[in-house]
Amino acid sequence: MRYSLKERSILVTDPSETLAFDQTRLDKVRALREKGVDLYPPTFDRKNTIANIRTKFAEITHEKSEESVATAGRLYIIRNHGKTIFADLGDESGKIQLYIRKADLGDEVFDFFNQYIERGDFIGVTGHVFRTKLGEITIWVDTITLLSKAICSLPEKFHGLTDVEKRYRQRYVDLIVNEESRQAFRSRSRIITSIRRFLNDREFLEFETPILQPIYGGANARPFTTFHNCLGQKLFLRIAPELYLKRLVVGGFEKVFEIARNFRNEDIDTHHNPEFTMVEIYWAYHDVYDMMDLTEDFLSTLVQEINGTQEITFEETTISFKKPLRRLTMEDAVKEYAGIDIFAHSVDELRALAVKNHFKESDKPKSQREFLIYFFENMVEEKLIQPTFIYDYPVENSPLAKRHRTKDGFTERFELFIYGMEMANGFSELNDPLDQKERFEAQDRKRLLGDLEAQMIDYDYINALGYGMPPTGGVGIGIDRLVMLLTGNNSIKEVILFPSMKSMQAEGEEAAGKESPAAEPAPKN
Repeated sequence: MRYSLKERSILVTDPSETLAFDQTRLDKVRALREKGVDLYPPTFDRKNTIANIRTKFAEITHEKSEESVATAGRLYIIRNHGKTIFADLGDESGKIQLYIRKADLGDEVFDFFNQYIERGDFIGVTGHVFRTKLGEITIWVDTITLLSKAICSLPEKFHGLTDVEKRYRQRYVDLIVNEESRQAFRSRSRIITSIRRFLNDREFLEFETPILQPIYGGANARPFTTFHNCLGQKLFLRIAPELYLKRLVVGGFEKVFEIARNFRNEDIDTHHNPEFTMVEIYWAYHDVYDMMDLTEDFLSTLVQEINGTQEITFEETTISFKKPLRRLTMEDAVKEYAGIDIFAHSVDELRALAVKNHFKESDKPKSQREFLIYFFENMVEEKLIQPTFIYDYPVENSPLAKRHRTKDGFTERFELFIYGMEMANGFSELNDPLDQKERFEAQDRKRLLGDLEAQMIDYDYINALGYGMPPTGGVGIGIDRLVMLLTGNNSIKEVILFPSMKSMQAEGEEAAGKESPAAEPAPKN
């Protein structure tokens, strides 16, 4: 359905309706501006963070310190006792109590605070530090400066922001009131720093490769499509940086990596987000077994550095990252966890087993190797709780991996599973340009037949391989899922600052039974 601009405006909810401005606060802003008060001054001379004050005055007594402090932050709690006020001030480093007396500030400033300053406002204070009778390190306030007037009210002080969807949509509010969320994202930042340090210490070089690509590749996934007006051509958001990083190996860089934002036009659930982060690593003159060793070292080092131990607890389960991690071929994993010896059964027998177990799309596998993948995905993955490398994958679902050196029809590929989640995917990289061309062509045939996740033919990449790529090992590791594990979160939305969500407008139209306006078509090439 097509809509004119006039017709579209009828369907679009007024964006201002989503604003949470508090009328009482707006009235105070108007009154303060009439008084000539600067509600948003450009700076404040903050000489101390709250953590610095707590450390510096850790041994303070009930006597006020001789040395003054100057700090700033957001007001979280205000407790008014008539001529005295206790308040909690917070910055990124922590919180501290304020002691505010009318006798110290004078009537005008004290009354100004009482009347116009509220929870959520940013203030700057100067004063001296002392310890209360209850043992709380506190700033005895001498001066107060309003630094930023909040016109949206914070959630109720004792319960924080508990609406899960609102926490994801308004992450800024979640971060203000929920320390657990702030801690999770501090951990995420430290994890990424540790990953870089691990690879830099081993002399890997970090590169940046294109996000907008004329041909998507490096994984089996449905891409996001866009259009470049100047070039007059369709482009895709990358689904993986793999093919560009391997071009760098062709060009002579032997140890490369990228911490990459990838985009896949797929379902959203607790383990998947359309925009996600991976680290991809390529190492010349190494193979799939070397990459398993590297991944093992990577994880054990990271877990020790972040948690101070080789074990973590996730959903009440202890998960050990002590080396060596378990390794199983896919064939042996299906035997152990599903009780099926794939190559002891005919294709018809395997299909009958699939139907008996009520598995979907049981008509799709056409060979024993395809049924091996099918039963692994349906009966084994979710049972792999402790870190387990699954290796020796069929060639049918591994278009970029080198053919196995001893097992016909298989490739030198592994995936690492932890708590039923795929965490890493590695290969002995395919460097035979003719074999790569054949496999791309097989993928392209699937794509033309309607497989939305099949890969395109990247002739330039094939051409790059034609110039020669040394034997190379590669691995991609999902950072979001890794952060989930290390922070004890069971949803990927808890570890992505701004996860993908359906827009409020789209949800409103859907609830009203209206069809969203059709997007304007891209110009033809």
